[in-house]
Amino acid sequence: MGTIDAILLGLLQGLTEFLPVSSSGHLVILGNILGTDVDDTTFAILVHAATVLATITVFWGEILQLLRGGLRFRANPESKYLVRIIVSMIPVAVVGLFFKEQVEALFGNGVRFVGCMLFVTAALLLLTHFVKPKKTRNITVKDAFVIGLAQAVAVIPGISRSGSTIATGMLLGDDKTQLAKFSFLMVLVPILGEAFLELVKGEFSPAASGISGYALAAGFLAAYLSGLFACKVMIRIVSRGKLWWFALYCAVAGAVAVILG
Repeated sequence: MGTIDAILLGLLQGLTEFLPVSSSGHLVILGNILGTDVDDTTFAILVHAATVLATITVFWGEILQLLRGGLRFRANPESKYLVRIIVSMIPVAVVGLFFKEQVEALFGNGVRFVGCMLFVTAALLLLTHFVKPKKTRNITVKDAFVIGLAQAVAVIPGISRSGSTIATGMLLGDDKTQLAKFSFLMVLVPILGEAFLELVKGEFSPAASGISGYALAAGFLAAYLSGLFACKVMIRIVSRGKLWWFALYCAVAGAVAVILG
């Protein structure tokens, strides 16, 4: 992977991470177009960590408030919200601990597989247009776990993490404005934890990853900077817009991927 390829892939990751269109699926598709192998999840983990850091940068004040409230070790709105975040992380933690090799193998299934999974994302997003609960509510602990299950399924490339979590919450009757924020906060610890483990094992070194240090740094920086922009702009679009527009996009992108495959 060259430096220019890494920058393009990093930019794409940052821009698509906050949209319900599967950033990992887009990485595989663009990698195929560029003739660059991104099936190795090391680069994907690195640029995902960059967009997580962008999320932390944007939500720093709110994250600090949550931590302060949680460290009081008593019932308050912040501690209750943290409990929901922790509950939502349980399913993806199970997947990461016991099914890591199987997940990594999915990244080698090719562009056609990604295209098929984009159709699944499109169907789920479209479902929210037809199934609308009569009343909206705040996210409950039970809802957080179900949303976490959706996040665990979304480790499959082509299934949008934000799309599946937001759509699942909407189908449960949760408020979409709350879901956009919750969706991006619930992924912070899993992604940073995975990146930390890769760093400790030395997987980010040029020798282990097969990617030069310049390319890794350029991809990380591109994903972080584009993620800062996208996080501020795209969350408003997702929380206020109609998800069926993204369903249409995913269907078209899926068709292109199947043709390319």
